[in-house]
Amino acid sequence: MSEPTEERHRLRVIVADDQAAVREPLAAVLGLAEDIDVVAAAADGTEVLAAVAAGPVDVVLMDLRMPVMDGIETTRRLCEEYPQVAVVVLTTFADDDSILGALGAGARGYLTKNAGRKDITRAIRAAAGQSVLDREVQDRLLATVRNTAAPTHAPVPGSALPEDLTRREREVLALIGQGLPNRGIAERLFISEATVKTHINNLFAKAGIQDRAAAVRRAIEAGLA
Repeated sequence: MSEPTEERHRLRVIVADDQAAVREPLAAVLGLAEDIDVVAAAADGTEVLAAVAAGPVDVVLMDLRMPVMDGIETTRRLCEEYPQVAVVVLTTFADDDSILGALGAGARGYLTKNAGRKDITRAIRAAAGQSVLDREVQDRLLATVRNTAAPTHAPVPGSALPEDLTRREREVLALIGQGLPNRGIAERLFISEATVKTHINNLFAKAGIQDRAAAVRRAIEAGLA
């Protein structure tokens, strides 16, 4: 009786990396997870788009540096043509241009290849509902946003938050602005991670925030971080 339920929740994943030595072992390892099906492996962006078109697909684990069509352009195309498909970047690059380019194209997650198997599978599972950034990427993104904000950190005109945000939702947004992951927010506020996710979903909907990168910027612009 439990088997049909598990089947409905299995995530269909594409692994995209131009290096077979990375792509094939990664696909094999992810395929061992009980709730993940690796439905395709792709060497470039055109192969990703073809595999998604053949679908269905839930998540693409995307390298950035690929021939023919790179990861950022592929992410942009996916978000335009298949918005239901989540992209999680897995790359060796953690420079500002790569991070901002990928997130700006619509990636919901960004991990470096220092991430372990558990981090990658957790990011894939979370991608359907929340953005996921590893700690190094969060720190760089936060530093970049802060460097572009006003020196006084005064609220930017037009950055006012909706009046119907609750006190707790504002607290959660402030902690996102400080770069804390969901677990860190839960520990700081003495609540569960599930409750944190609920607050994030609510505040994102109320404030029109699309992803965690935008939430960091919004928190800083509003003077919360």
